[in-house]
Amino acid sequence: MASTEPTTAPAAAEKQFAIQKLFIKDLSFESPNSPIAFTEKWEPTVDINLSSSANKAPQDLFEVAITVTITVKNNDKTAYLVEATQVGMFGVKGFPDQEMGPLLGSFCPSVLFPYLREVVSDVVTKGGFPPMLLNPVNFDALYAQHLQQENQENAAKAN
Repeated sequence: MASTEPTTAPAAAEKQFAIQKLFIKDLSFESPNSPIAFTEKWEPTVDINLSSSANKAPQDLFEVAITVTITVKNNDKTAYLVEATQVGMFGVKGFPDQEMGPLLGSFCPSVLFPYLREVVSDVVTKGGFPPMLLNPVNFDALYAQHLQQENQENAAKAN
């Protein structure tokens, strides 16, 4: 007698996400006006630039990096400059294309940011300055802003 049970299609690929490796790819600290910078009244102005990138690596790995450049001036002279790139290697498998952008452009940078914050604070403190505590970043909003900008550029090219 033949079975009347319905057959099921093979299960779709299961989503897999794993942090494989976290590391500092680039780190630079400069204090061009030391030791004079330590003798002046401390009223700094701070300029922070933050960016992220994602690249496919071998197999099911993706390299996601966040880079920060911080320039701190006191009395219009550079007190210090920090450049740091925190990288994560992420194993990603089974995610549809529409989920890869937010995963690599928002979620992964959010995972990396606390490590970057720690690196910056440590190097600035070891450079003799008060800790530089980076404020939390809303990577979801930054990713949405990036998509909006990309859409506007594509629309401009089409016209």
